[in-house]
Amino acid sequence: MRNDGYSENTIAPIGTRLRNLTKRVDLDEPEEVKRFLAGTEWSNGYKENMVNAYNHYAVVHGLSWKRPRYQRAYSIKRLPLEADIDLIIRYTKIKNRVAFRLIKECGLRPIEVSELTPAHIDLDRGTVHPETAKGGGARVLKLKKDTLAMLVRLLVDKSLHENIFSKSKSLQKNWCRLRNILAERYGKTELKQIRLYDLRHFYGTMLYHETKDLVHVQRKMGHRNIKSTLTYIDLADFRKEEEEYISKVVCTPEQIQQLIESGFEYVCQRHDLVFFRKRK
Repeated sequence: MRNDGYSENTIAPIGTRLRNLTKRVDLDEPEEVKRFLAGTEWSNGYKENMVNAYNHYAVVHGLSWKRPRYQRAYSIKRLPLEADIDLIIRYTKIKNRVAFRLIKECGLRPIEVSELTPAHIDLDRGTVHPETAKGGGARVLKLKKDTLAMLVRLLVDKSLHENIFSKSKSLQKNWCRLRNILAERYGKTELKQIRLYDLRHFYGTMLYHETKDLVHVQRKMGHRNIKSTLTYIDLADFRKEEEEYISKVVCTPEQIQQLIESGFEYVCQRHDLVFFRKRK
């Protein structure tokens, strides 16, 4: 696969799946593999991943087989509350805190965060330009000032091409451990349902909610296919139903300017009154 140009990020999970299969079946017997997959209680999505991994093995070893068809079921997940996400992020050490914030505030994939080096950070402009995974387009993303300030501290002793953060598996493990601890501490079982990848979905949903520009969201998320971006339309609709707002009514240009600079969103105008709102 390396000779065919596949990245290590693609090769590694395929190797893991094949090792999982070889513990249970003879990989040189395609029909046995098919019978095994059909008899498991794995989800169709997981079976589909296994079929894709085994197909690589079959091609390399010249095995003939008819791929079974497993179609993953897609569902609209309920987005976590921002307060719950921020609670988990707040209780971690600075290195993981910055990594988690990059996922939430810039929509980076965990694997993209793990591959960041100082060369991917533009300190003068306050931007990050990650190596986009899954064949998506290149993108430049603006960092929040406090996130940038914390990131600068992490770069002090790093060489230009040295990884800043841990591997994605380690980030996932630390996230799950911390969220479970906080769920028990605060009696908030819903925290256990928040996946690290949900932070990326949170970013995409909020971006679409604010811009209503699907192509813009596609570029910022690094999606190769806009079909992957369409899910944020439905997620944004669910988010809208959950939200509570602070409302303001003003009438002078100075007041309007002040609200806009404070992050309020224009709603409508009635006579001399201008209505604004902002999420709580």
